[in-house]
This record gives sequence, structure tokens and C-alpha cells, in this order.
Amino acid sequence: MITPPAIVLTAGQGTRMKSDTPKALHQLCGREMIGVVVDNATAAGIGPIVVVIAPNTDSIKDSLDGSARYAVQDEPLGTGHAVLQARGMLPMDGHVMLLNGDVPLVKQETFKAILQRHAEKEAVLTVLTSTLTEPAGLGRVVRGNDGSVQEIVEERAFSDLSGAPTEINAGVYFVQSRWLWDTLPKLEPSETGEIYLTDLVTAAAEQGLIVESVQVSDGAEAFGVNNRIELARAEAVLRQRIREHWMLEGVSMPDPSSVYIDYTAKIGQDTVILPNTHITGRTAIGPRCKIGPNSIVSDSTLGSDCEVQASVIEDAVLEDRVDVGPFSHLRSGSYLERDVHIGNYSEVKNSRLGIGTKSGHFSYLGDAEIGANVNIGAGSITCNFDGEQKSRTIIGDDVFIGCDTMMVAPLTIGARSYTGTGSVINKDVPPDSGAIGAPARIIRKKPDPNTQDSG
Repeated sequence: MITPPAIVLTAGQGTRMKSDTPKALHQLCGREMIGVVVDNATAAGIGPIVVVIAPNTDSIKDSLDGSARYAVQDEPLGTGHAVLQARGMLPMDGHVMLLNGDVPLVKQETFKAILQRHAEKEAVLTVLTSTLTEPAGLGRVVRGNDGSVQEIVEERAFSDLSGAPTEINAGVYFVQSRWLWDTLPKLEPSETGEIYLTDLVTAAAEQGLIVESVQVSDGAEAFGVNNRIELARAEAVLRQRIREHWMLEGVSMPDPSSVYIDYTAKIGQDTVILPNTHITGRTAIGPRCKIGPNSIVSDSTLGSDCEVQASVIEDAVLEDRVDVGPFSHLRSGSYLERDVHIGNYSEVKNSRLGIGTKSGHFSYLGDAEIGANVNIGAGSITCNFDGEQKSRTIIGDDVFIGCDTMMVAPLTIGARSYTGTGSVINKDVPPDSGAIGAPARIIRKKPDPNTQDSG
């Protein structure tokens, strides 16, 4: 099978989006639209990729993380003119795929079908089409008596739409490179001085060359995004595809329509996603987890056998068998080692909690380093901000923090110590000690068996 390079067009003005953001950078399921196009093409074996951008749209480059090269169309003189800007960046021979950055729903399988059809028929040009029940506003495919593609005609050219074809042009072309580079400069510009890729079809047919087509039954694949209504429709289609993908991979969703999973998220086998749950960004969830209901997990990593109930987790790491919620919030920089329990109405920020540590309810743990098997009593707070700067709280292994303990950072509480209910700890607590009061005083220091008189 042919594995060609591709040119992706993103230099259009996108005025109907009514946005300061380039159209190609509007997001679908957490991924920029141009990224979805490039990712699907690349997954189908197409590449390298050249993206044609407008001046002052370098932000598009940032979204693709170095996975493409770029050409600039200084003036908006049509799709054909945009393709010409990439002429010196690709081989003269072979074949090239021409894509639009605002047609994001073409499947990998469809790209492969185009490549296969083009090769089998030895075509000079192969176009992607679809027959729609409501093709309003879209270019129509006109065929000859033998069924061959003859031209693509804009809707406004038909005086009577009742007899117009309902097969539309999806804006995806696969074309023989040398013929493309020879033909494009010869196309007659429109009255506005623009050169259009659709005229390639007419040119090839007039030359008696083979023009093939691949018609997709799923009209969504031919869906172009020009405004925010169409953006929402495209996102709905992509979101359904994402849900179906993960269900086929062994993820359960009792109510799929209420679940939102971003394009970049990963979910392990036998995980259950309950209603009204959002899994966003580059979240990775391990196997056998239970997420939801009513939860948000964003840009976080969860190990196996975790449970998140009615809580928000953002930019956090949870090792295996961690449970959170209901109604808790793990903020950026939270790291929970295995078997940690965060109960209801608790908040963790920029803190690491050791193996088996528990914070059952109504606590705030910010800028803290907490050891293993620590018990955080209800209402306890690390007071990490003095109005000017933030400081850290360090709690050793096997510490018992009594209810309503205020820990005023910077502070270290030694291993195996405890605090009394309602205490305000503003000085370091040695290991094996008790602290009680406001401000707290050391009331007991356990004897060190290594220093006791043996006789």
C-alpha cells in the first residue's frame, strides 16, 4: 500500500467561528482540531505532514509538538494556492494526500481505503465523498453517465436544488504528485483571484485521466467545522467514538451518554465509569478502578483498583488501591501512595501521602510530606501560608493527628507521635512524643528502650 506524505490546510480565516483563536486550534474532546486530523492521518501510515498556516499563527506549531513541518500562505488566495506553498517541501514524484484542518472526523480506516482504491485503480486523483440527506451549503459531486467523477460544483451554481446531486465533496484528495504540481499553477483563478482544489477534478476529467472516489456511509466523516454549532456536533460524534472504543477495550459505562472522556485519556480493562463523570486531558487510569458518579479526573495518573466517588482530581498521582471521596478535591501536585484513603470533604494540594495513610473527612493537607500509616483526624489543617510565603509540613510515619489539629508550617512532627484534639502545633514535635494545647506543649515523650537502665 502507498504511504504518502500529506498537506494539511489550516490557513483559512475561520471568520464564522467569531474567535481570536485560529479555527484549527478549537478543541474537540480535549484535543486541538488540527491535532485530531494529523493524529488520524499518521495512524493510517500517512506522513510526513506539512501544515499550511496563515501568518502569525505559530500557536498551531505548538499544538503539534514537532510532528509536522510548516508552510505559510501569506495571502488567502484559495485552497489550491495554499497547497502550492508546500511544493518545495515534498517530492515531485509519488503521491500526496491533501487534507483540510477543519474536517476532523475522517477515520483511519477511511484513509486506508482511499490509499487502496487509488492504487488498485491507478488513479491520478481520488476524492472522498458522502451522500447526505441534508447537503445544504456543500459542494456537490457531478458524475458522468458511466458513474465516473466529472466535477465538483458549488451549491450556488445550481438554479434548482431539487435536482442537484446529494453526494458531497468531503475535502480530502489523494493525488499523483507530479501531475498535481504541473496542474495547479495552470488552473484558472476565480473572479476573486483564488485557486481551488475542486478544479483539479475537472482538469483531470478533461484530460481523460482516471478520477476515483471513496464514498463513506457515515456522513460525519465528511463533516466540516465552520462555526461553533458545527464544532459541537463534531465533538458529539468524536465523543461517542471514544466511548465506544473504550467499551470495546473492556471498560464498563452503565450510562455512556453521561460520560465525557477526552481524546488523550487512557483507561484500563475492567474499570467502571459511572454517570456524570469527566475524564479529561492526559489522564491514565489503570485496571479495575471505579470512577464516579459525578467525578472529574483531569491530567492525572491512577493505578489499579482505585475508587473515586463524587470528587475532583487534577494533576495528581494515585498509586494502587487508593480511594477518594465523596466530595473531596485532589489538587495539582498531590501524590498518594498505595492504600491511601481520602474520605469526604477533604482537600490535598502539592502533598505526598505515604502508604496506608488515612484522612477520613474535613481536612486540608497542603504543601505537606506525610509518612506511612498516618491518621489525620477530622478538621485538621496544615497552615501552609503566612500571608507572604508558603511553607511545608513534614509528618513522620505512624503519627496520629487528633481532630481539629492546626499544624503551622514550617513544621516537622516526628514519627510515632500524636497530637491532641484542638491543638495548635507551631513548633517541631520530636519522634515518639505527644503534643497538646494551643499553642501545643510536649506532654509526653516515650522512653527510648535503647537508653533505659537494663537492671
